[in-house]
Amino acid sequence: MPDHSAGQTVYTLAARCRDCYRCLKVCPVKAIRMTDGQAHIDESKCIQCGACLSQCPQGAIILRGDVAAAETLLDGSSPVAASVDPAFAAEFSGWQKKRLLGALRKLGFKHIAETAAGAAYAARTSYDIMQNGRGSAHICTACPAAVNFIERHRPDLAENLLPVASPMIMHARHIRALLGAETKVVYIGPCSARKAEAQRPANAGLVDAVLTFRELRVWLGKRKIDLANCEESDFDDTPNGNARLIPLAGGLPDTSGPADGLSPLELLTVTGPHGVKKALDAVKDGMALNLNPLFCTDGCLNGPGMSASGNVFKRRAEMKAYIAETPVGKNELRQDVETSAEYSARAPQDERIFSEEEITRVLALTGKADVQQQLNCGACGYDSCRKKAIAVLSGMAEPEMCIPYMRRLAEQRSDLVIENNPNGIVVLNSSLEIKSMNPAFRALFQCTDEIIGRPLSYLMDAEPFEKVLTETQSSLTVTANHPRYGIICRQIIYPLKDEKSIVGVFMPMDSGEHAKLHIQKLKDQTVAQAREMLEYQVAMAQKIARYLGESTAKTEELAKKLSQLNADADEN
Repeated sequence: MPDHSAGQTVYTLAARCRDCYRCLKVCPVKAIRMTDGQAHIDESKCIQCGACLSQCPQGAIILRGDVAAAETLLDGSSPVAASVDPAFAAEFSGWQKKRLLGALRKLGFKHIAETAAGAAYAARTSYDIMQNGRGSAHICTACPAAVNFIERHRPDLAENLLPVASPMIMHARHIRALLGAETKVVYIGPCSARKAEAQRPANAGLVDAVLTFRELRVWLGKRKIDLANCEESDFDDTPNGNARLIPLAGGLPDTSGPADGLSPLELLTVTGPHGVKKALDAVKDGMALNLNPLFCTDGCLNGPGMSASGNVFKRRAEMKAYIAETPVGKNELRQDVETSAEYSARAPQDERIFSEEEITRVLALTGKADVQQQLNCGACGYDSCRKKAIAVLSGMAEPEMCIPYMRRLAEQRSDLVIENNPNGIVVLNSSLEIKSMNPAFRALFQCTDEIIGRPLSYLMDAEPFEKVLTETQSSLTVTANHPRYGIICRQIIYPLKDEKSIVGVFMPMDSGEHAKLHIQKLKDQTVAQAREMLEYQVAMAQKIARYLGESTAKTEELAKKLSQLNADADEN
């Protein structure tokens, strides 16, 4: 069953999750709780950026699907409008662009328009606020994942978020102002965080369903709608100016208006978690930056809702070609469309500060109390051993997630098994020299570690080992008497080819066991001899029978000849 709660947008399918920690490695906020090797999304920390969706190799991370909700809307009595993100031009390239609109009409949408129309409102409003507030730090709010990150993980910077609604929300308001409040709106785009954005209390009733481009492709396939068989169609509304640039990294400055838009020097666009975090650090340090943060690397064209295949540079080229060949609108922005939004700090409530003593205790648990042992390899998904120890204390991670620790533990357990094995075990190199041995072997052959490095022949006849070494036999099981040590052993000899070693396992036998083995051997030999004698007697009987048959036939033939001679004599 899916591991999610009501309203959750990103969740895991536990049956597919297999100890790889890939999702945790790419999660920029470590919102994934590991329990018994299974990943679980912590909704209070998750920013719905979708990094885990794109990276999970097993398909265990799932985005809530809204196709069923969209179908329900289309089956209803209210008109349904599609707000299509301009990134569609990179998802459906070439001739597919206009036919996609025909496919949407086949699905039942009454009004189809580009979300870019909302981007024009968002960009203009953001531009005005930044122009009037020069000298202060401003953070644009077009990217819902960036907004979630700041509200939950950089709450001290929430006051720098511009009080401006996102392009999706702005477009939904525009559509309802244009067509009526009863109109239903379905957003279609490349973003996973839009699903959670539509559920914010302040946005209730504005966007009724959010689909990714991947979901749209699945929906079209389900309805057996082939774009090649659809008619070309146009949008019902045309966005103003350069609003279609909004999905591109750095597109917001031009979206605000070609004549008086903000220059790249005035508005800094940063993409990807690392770039966003660094830019926010600069704001925290007091820099008066105007930031346009986009959590997806290279912008919305690289969003998790885009098809898995595809090159971001090719997408950018498709996008630019579409913008160059498509006319723009020149309508004034409606004055009755509300552009404001409210954002606030929403830091998780269960955050705790742990003492150094607590952190050191967890580090010691995995053999990392010594700083030299803190490799900070990142294999567990955390940047450092210390951060992982804090995650363990927070209930987000498990000590067993440390791969170097688990390897050492496995080696120790393996060594313990060998050390405590009641059978004698010896490991030889390719020259049949002793590499190691366990206590039981030392006791059986009355030796110490001083003989390590000497040939096995120092202790016993090495011929059985030579047979395995020269591959005369792949492995060997023999019973050997070692009168020098007063023992009889059942010996199992096999190679470790990767290690270029030979292993010998010696299982001592008492006199009773040896006698039983000897008796069983005699029994086996007796049975074999009896079987051989029986087979011989049967073969002899068959030969005798054949000879008797042949003799009888010859006797009959001779008798016939004699009778014939007698008959001939009587006639004469």
